[in-house]
Amino acid sequence: MKKTITLSLLVFSSLYASEIELAPISVESTTLTEVAQNAQVSADVAQALADSVPSIDMSRRSGIANDIFIRGQKRDNISVEVDGTKIYGACPNRMDPPVSHIVANQIDSIEIITGPYDVTTYGNLSGGVKIKTKQPTKDFKASVNLGFGSWNYKKFGASASGGNDFIRMTATVSTESSDQYHDGNGDTLAQQIDKYQAANSTTLVGSKDPRLQPAYYDMPAYTKKSAMAKAFITTAKDQELRLSVTANRSDNVLYANSKMDALYDDSNIYSVEYNIDNVAKGYKNINLQYYHSDVDHPMGTNYRNSALATGNIKNWLTTNLDGIKLKNSFDINSYKLLIGLDASNRKWDGHYEKNDSAALMGYKKSIDNAVTKNTALFAKLDKNFGAFSLSLGARVDDTIITNDSYQDNNYHSVGANILGTYSLNQKNKIFFGIGQAYRVPDARELYFFSSMGNLVGTPDLKNVRNQEIDLGYEINNDSFEFKIKTFYSKLKDYIYIQKGVAVNAFQNIDAYIYGGEASASVYLSDDISLDMSAAYKRGKKDAPLAGQTNTNLADIAPLEGKIALNYEYANRSMATIDTMMRKRWTQIDDENGEQVLAGWAILNAKIKHAVNKKFDFTVGMNNILNKTYARSNTYADLVLITGGTTDIMLMNEPGRYIYTNLDFNF
Repeated sequence: MKKTITLSLLVFSSLYASEIELAPISVESTTLTEVAQNAQVSADVAQALADSVPSIDMSRRSGIANDIFIRGQKRDNISVEVDGTKIYGACPNRMDPPVSHIVANQIDSIEIITGPYDVTTYGNLSGGVKIKTKQPTKDFKASVNLGFGSWNYKKFGASASGGNDFIRMTATVSTESSDQYHDGNGDTLAQQIDKYQAANSTTLVGSKDPRLQPAYYDMPAYTKKSAMAKAFITTAKDQELRLSVTANRSDNVLYANSKMDALYDDSNIYSVEYNIDNVAKGYKNINLQYYHSDVDHPMGTNYRNSALATGNIKNWLTTNLDGIKLKNSFDINSYKLLIGLDASNRKWDGHYEKNDSAALMGYKKSIDNAVTKNTALFAKLDKNFGAFSLSLGARVDDTIITNDSYQDNNYHSVGANILGTYSLNQKNKIFFGIGQAYRVPDARELYFFSSMGNLVGTPDLKNVRNQEIDLGYEINNDSFEFKIKTFYSKLKDYIYIQKGVAVNAFQNIDAYIYGGEASASVYLSDDISLDMSAAYKRGKKDAPLAGQTNTNLADIAPLEGKIALNYEYANRSMATIDTMMRKRWTQIDDENGEQVLAGWAILNAKIKHAVNKKFDFTVGMNNILNKTYARSNTYADLVLITGGTTDIMLMNEPGRYIYTNLDFNF
């Protein structure tokens, strides 16, 4: 019986339970399939990605809406698309990262690109995530998913699809909520803040007291609702109009080690796409898409003791993006050619309020109407030469960034890459990639103001360049699969923040990152398989920042790995036990907020049982031994709770977590 299980044991990121099935991996990307069916722990896409891909780690921000790293890169260094729509969050403190605006039960597949190899997407400096949501079907299909877990976790999801030769439609809805999770010590989010407060040598009081008010001490950690609808209309032979809308609503999300919480986070994603196949001989496809995304995100101190002293302080931010993309695909003899145009316009604005009044804060801006306009031309050419396949890509960008307070900026860049794979035989292949890509500074890095009115941003930042090389080897036979991949990334004018600098805290530096990932699956019998994976990375600045001596690059987690034993005891039924582990995190940038984190290892187990073709259930337990540990460090790029002489507040991961899922298919 051929297995479709693929586990990953990271050496450079993070892992959890093996949740997602992996498709074959190319030199630059990995594709996850069956995301909706297998994301059992929560609907959080960041959790699903970190649990499944060696190169991805998760930044713990809350019980939901967590962020991701790809090989130590985050924020604008990586791109996120949903069905071709570029997604941004509004919060400068990453309370609403791009992957939080879609939920797992809406997703069909996710492609993860490692390195500067996607010329079709704006801002793909060091990697990216391309999410493909569920597509409408002609045949009627429906599903209902119920999830329950520790700390009053509840999830409901439903989807339906159907149509005819003229129109196909699909719709999904999802709701999810949870109380505050407990760490391995049994502490809730509120109690973790209390412990930090108690350990702080200088007690944080008055306007700096981050503890939850008594009235909100036991409030839920979050509630989240999402809905998606699509309609694909056949307008002529080989022609289709595709309409899509997604709405996400998150309320009262607690961010324990931040100074504020998300009062709500509302986002919308719209797409209108026209697709024509078989345009002419050799002209295989033309696709024109208009897309829009917007986010409304106020964050405030409303639930904290600090509000009792100074009133509720709020930073209210909004962002919206409009874009258009044209892609033309050709088959010319044995060549495959893609040529496209890409243009987008992003607006980002924010202001401070006190007790719901901007006047009481002196009409202070956090981001003053920043607008980023990008236009680009891209091309990709693929060709097979027997056992050798080659891909060439290039992208030319022109970006203008304006605002109402400081200088405007204009950036020009040319990115390019070459990817190759050589099959030594049917079971062995080697591959390589060489690429260069750019990304421009965002409005936070250029123009962000603190609530005190200080310009934290640096208006004259340069754009960032990544030059990277990837090498790898893969073997695949009936009883054994093994893949190893290494990379070296040279970063020019990398944007970095310096702790303790009140004005113009961001600066351009030169740095490099190198590392590797390895994974193996051994099929011990028709029913039993052993999966292993590991990832490692190392990052260094070329020189320390002014007044500092440390050259370690922040956000570079240490060696991490995973081992899992899987038993497929019946058709579509499987039991899995796995352990995930990370080495002690000692290579840190302590001068810019990071701290040494203890190594850890946790044990997880789950059983997924198919009762029949229409119903299956999953029962699992994560962190069985109730380990207390932290996976996210405290680089000053995030504004977190700090005071006195102690370190910045760490947030522990959830302790022992028991969950069950019920899946009904019709």
